Amino acid sequence: MTTYILDARTATPHFPGIGRYVVNLATELPPLLRAGEELHLLTPAAHTTLPPDFAAGRPAVTTHATRVSPFALAQQWAIPAQLRPWRGTLGARRAVYHSTYYLMPYRPGLPTVLTVYDLIALTRPETVSWRARLFFRVATRLALAASEHVIAISLATQRDLQARFGLPPSRITTIPLAPAAHFRPPTDAAIARARAAYHLPPHYFLYVGINKPHKNLVRLVEAYALLDASAPPLLIGGAWDARYPAAKVRAAELGLGERARFLGPIDDEHLPALYGACTLFVYPSRYEGFGLPVIEAMACGAAVACSHAPGLEDAAGDAALRFAPDDVTGLAAVLREAATHSDVCAALRQRGLAHARRFSWRRVANETLAVYRDLAGRGRTTV
Repeated sequence: MTTYILDARTATPHFPGIGRYVVNLATELPPLLRAGEELHLLTPAAHTTLPPDFAAGRPAVTTHATRVSPFALAQQWAIPAQLRPWRGTLGARRAVYHSTYYLMPYRPGLPTVLTVYDLIALTRPETVSWRARLFFRVATRLALAASEHVIAISLATQRDLQARFGLPPSRITTIPLAPAAHFRPPTDAAIARARAAYHLPPHYFLYVGINKPHKNLVRLVEAYALLDASAPPLLIGGAWDARYPAAKVRAAELGLGERARFLGPIDDEHLPALYGACTLFVYPSRYEGFGLPVIEAMACGAAVACSHAPGLEDAAGDAALRFAPDDVTGLAAVLREAATHSDVCAALRQRGLAHARRFSWRRVANETLAVYRDLAGRGRTTV
């Protein structure tokens, strides 16, 4: 029997992005298991975003609730103890542990796969304190040392791992993310419901994401301010971190008023419609691990413009208008072109839909399972 243990303790609302990764991966893995393979999930004891009956009807899948958080020191002994029954005898029972977060047990006792999303704390040091940066560097180094193989979610993350930590390419597999299945061109009825819920105008520019400094929202606001008052309004949606009010402050300084609206968190039910109905989805980030909103917007039929930031090349391909993240004038020109040339947006929508079809969670699961099988087949153990 070959056992794969997916650490799904990050499938909680505290980890919106990583949690989506875990839930989508866990959902797609079971149908791909072969005879003699089983999947075990370490799940949060409370507030999990996994369905409560996740293992029901899946005989090769078992969930194991644990109260030990990835932030708890106790995981250093509690999780290895939970993994101990799967160590078995070499050759008689093979098992692979997959950590989905760099805060993990650093002596898990099993061959280990680690997923790394980005190294923003190191590549954009201005976004965190020096203490947070030091902690991230040390904890990531420990996680990499504990792992035989690493999954990077983009070529940019792979390059950063090689440059910052000296990982050889043979230890890294790049597996880009994908939009969830409900990200698809919305129906007219769905658009009508979203318009009513968010009081959407007929035409609008859209950004969706958090407001952390590397997302570059101040430059987006400044570029938008260069447009005529007749331009479609700018809607900025997503989780709002009160520590970073600069975009709202700048919008007020520029007198944008209702032309720039901050929507706050977007209900996932309405997000595909907001994407699909926008004039242009704009993503001005300076750095991304992958830039999942870009490919989500494309899958919903949106015309997309995004920066040349590291991490976005996998998501955007050649299906988006591109601009330098600090070129305010260039970004304004992109917005102006989208507002005045409907044919450009129509072509972008078609290119985006075709590009998005290259990405699926089934592919992510297949490629992840190939990493598991390769590691299990080596017959290695760790201590």
